[in-house]
Amino acid sequence: MPWLNAAVFLALLLPAASALARYMHAVFEGRLRWRGEAAIYRWCGIDAEREMGWAEYAFAALALSLVATLAAYAIMRTQQWHGHFFNPQGFGNVDPWIAWNTAVSFVTTTDWQFYAGENTMSYLSQMAGLAWLNFIAGSIGLAAGVAVIRGFARKSSGTLGNFWVDCVRSLIYVLLPLCIVFALLFEMQGIPQNFSHYIAATNAQGFAQSIIGGPIASQEAPKLLGGNGGGFVAANSASPNENPNGFTNLLELLAIWLIPAAFPLLFGRMIGNRRAGQTLLVAMLFLGTGSFVGAQFAEQAGNPIVHAMGVHGGNMEGKEVRFGVANAGLSLAVATDSGTGSSNFAYDSLTPLGGFFALLNLELAEIIFGGVGSGLYGILVFAVVTVFLAGLMVGRTPEYLGKKIERREVQYAMLAVLIFPCMILFATAIAAVIPAGRASLGNAGPHGFTEILYAFASGAANNGSAFAGLGPNAFYDAATGLVMLGGRFLVMIPTLALASCLAARPTNSLSNAGTFRTDNALFIGLLIGVILLVGALTFLPADLLGPIVEHFELQQHVVY
Repeated sequence: MPWLNAAVFLALLLPAASALARYMHAVFEGRLRWRGEAAIYRWCGIDAEREMGWAEYAFAALALSLVATLAAYAIMRTQQWHGHFFNPQGFGNVDPWIAWNTAVSFVTTTDWQFYAGENTMSYLSQMAGLAWLNFIAGSIGLAAGVAVIRGFARKSSGTLGNFWVDCVRSLIYVLLPLCIVFALLFEMQGIPQNFSHYIAATNAQGFAQSIIGGPIASQEAPKLLGGNGGGFVAANSASPNENPNGFTNLLELLAIWLIPAAFPLLFGRMIGNRRAGQTLLVAMLFLGTGSFVGAQFAEQAGNPIVHAMGVHGGNMEGKEVRFGVANAGLSLAVATDSGTGSSNFAYDSLTPLGGFFALLNLELAEIIFGGVGSGLYGILVFAVVTVFLAGLMVGRTPEYLGKKIERREVQYAMLAVLIFPCMILFATAIAAVIPAGRASLGNAGPHGFTEILYAFASGAANNGSAFAGLGPNAFYDAATGLVMLGGRFLVMIPTLALASCLAARPTNSLSNAGTFRTDNALFIGLLIGVILLVGALTFLPADLLGPIVEHFELQQHVVY
């Protein structure tokens, strides 16, 4: 059953991603235009014909992110005055540290949630604060991804496009139409979309409960398609209100990977070499499939302590009975191989090896599928490192798609590669030794260490999924917020600089027999090898202290 689920998922994903890549190619090349687009530029004072260098492009992305963060923070800090229509439950203002962490989280597409949305956020905060940020942050990622592609596509150019034009096109041509379609499908399947007060009810056992409502379907679509992941409710996609049945579960998984899977195909179209884009997609799919298989076997193997009690089968702890263990591996791979992190079960209840694959996916998340746009430039950085290493081995000046890779390009690429693990590992080391970092752990020993490591890996990968045993405090509010910002912008900036260097270079002919091919099976193997050696092994010592040690302890019936 899990293998059939995965086959159906890929059979629907790949043609949809191919069609979307063709559509986005027309959008970002300016061949598809709505007359109102020019009016938007006039109203906003945007010179659509003026292109930007990488520094100006990055500054524009940072400026928009700052304004969006401050606006969302202000909305959350004033929600007690939102009125009965937009705040029927009468929620008070959000705590300052939680508001800061949440605003930063949503503007970086992380959507890390140190709060229960249904008990904390007014309808206005959910819509005008969080759902709005899902659109803005997603469009920034799309724009940055397209700018990086232009760096590989252009010849002897000093510019990467216009950020404001790319952002507007991402919103009105890509995100908004897709979100309207998916939101309507979600609402048709029973996901609430209203402004009603929560309903007090008594269940069959005589217990009182609150049945929540709200504008959920309209937030579900951008959270998934924009690579965000933060749900209207604390249980996220494990909640029937956000994910009521098997069909919505399939739709949500497709929405998570749709744009990230289309981006390497868009890359191939924009550079005029479709095989190169398909090569990157195959490498992504190979790594994603590996994580799915590993996690699925780990969860189906179950818990030896439970087996010793005479109860056999997979690990059902923390799983939704609607989806069971059969959907666990696919859901885990899709959510943690991307920048979305919208889970339909509790990650803190994974087997140690299941947790290891989720953690490993985060450590490689910006390389496999990652966020919208950002996932592509993550794997492109490693492609540059791969051809550099291949060039060293054969004694030739390395080239990628006809672009010479020299000292400056390698420096920018390695900066982007090294910033990511440095943030995660340094933050984890600090949190593991200071009292504030250990104060809110839900578990001791290696599982507690995994909770810390996972939190910072999720933040840096702008993923947002969590081992929920880790509780909030001022230290984690501040520290995870800073790591989220670093994972978003400290990787984006050197990647844009790398793209600018390549845009300024001429493109050599690929017909030379001595040119190293980067669109064949050999390159796919080398790329995957470099990703695993340089990317995964960087984190291996930390992973050994967490999920791997816990796995061997569990075999001895020791739990934490």
